[in-house]
Amino acid sequence: MSGQRVLFICTHNSARSQMAEAMLRVMGGEDFEPYSAGIDAGNLRPEAIAVMSEVGIDISAQESKSLDRFLNQPFDWVITVCDNARQNCPVFPGVEQTAHWGVDDPAEVTGSEARRLEAFRQARDDLRRRIRLFITTARPNVPHPVETLGA
Repeated sequence: MSGQRVLFICTHNSARSQMAEAMLRVMGGEDFEPYSAGIDAGNLRPEAIAVMSEVGIDISAQESKSLDRFLNQPFDWVITVCDNARQNCPVFPGVEQTAHWGVDDPAEVTGSEARRLEAFRQARDDLRRRIRLFITTARPNVPHPVETLGA
């Protein structure tokens, strides 16, 4: 049985949506089938690869994908992770739920490598918090904690 199909969308599918896809794949297990795409495909950011490897998740083999690839596919959730994607995201017929997570774009940060990496860490950690909450609210057939007491 496959899990809920979740599509994360950002502008270029180069960092935020890629990190969200990978974290949901690891943290959500078989309950979710995550994908990611960009309004326009870009290139996977090396900083995203680096900060994800810091938490034990390898995204180096992932590729940037255009939203066009997914337009006629069914999804349970479509989640935009940036304002540009929210404003330019097409309607996905049959999508059960949508959400918008306004995560700051770490690629906009300039300066030293340390400063850029810190921005990517902040985006990663923001997404990780949101994904933890998403899993607890969207996971199907998980009993409420009170129901498990005394079981």
